[in-house]
Amino acid sequence: MLVYQDLLTGDELLSDSFPYKEIENGALWEVEGKWVVTGSVDVDIGANPSAEGGEEDEGVDDQAVKVVDIVDTFRLQEQPPFDKKQFVAYIKKYIKLLTAKLEGEKQEHFKKTIEGATKYLLSKIKDLQL
Repeated sequence: MLVYQDLLTGDELLSDSFPYKEIENGALWEVEGKWVVTGSVDVDIGANPSAEGGEEDEGVDDQAVKVVDIVDTFRLQEQPPFDKKQFVAYIKKYIKLLTAKLEGEKQEHFKKTIEGATKYLLSKIKDLQL
């Protein structure tokens, strides 16, 4: 299994077990996450509570939480929502830091594609969960 890491932090971001497609000339990866419920355990031991004198709603009160599978798997931290101005300021800083980490052809490809990728993200900023 391939695990992809952030070049700046070394944090795990994604693995090849989650299908993705490259968009914006390979500058972005689009991954579809799924909402899943975690923390909830439903155990059916075959007992009939009413026949055994138990109450209907006996049991453990699990704290079920609905999360995106990719976020949960890689323990990603959700960022507060950005407006367009905040996003542009954030992405400029990110681009500067990332460009310094890249070398040769990768850096040139990044410089050519990042503007289009940024415009694409800005057009969808209200739909994104970062």
